[in-house]
Amino acid sequence: ELENEVMAHPKVAEAAVVGMPHPKWQERPVAFVVAKEGETLTKEEILEFLDGRVAKWWLPDDVVFIDEVPKTSVGKFSKKDLRDRFADYKIPGTE
Repeated sequence: ELENEVMAHPKVAEAAVVGMPHPKWQERPVAFVVAKEGETLTKEEILEFLDGRVAKWWLPDDVVFIDEVPKTSVGKFSKKDLRDRFADYKIPGTE
């Protein structure tokens, strides 16, 4: 699963991958990433790390850095909350 591959990066504390609206493909993956405390990360580092670990068409169209991944009452990642929070988000290059 793509989330597990992103979280395998040594500088990543948490990550959730959410399908976000795309004009051509209906949805494309976007990774929402929390860096480990004291670490800095770039989109390029994440994409380079994933290259060769997942199929090219699985690669996220964007990487968005956030402070924490919202969780449900039972501690699971809340993708619904991420979709709501980023409702106006546009994948770069699709505006």
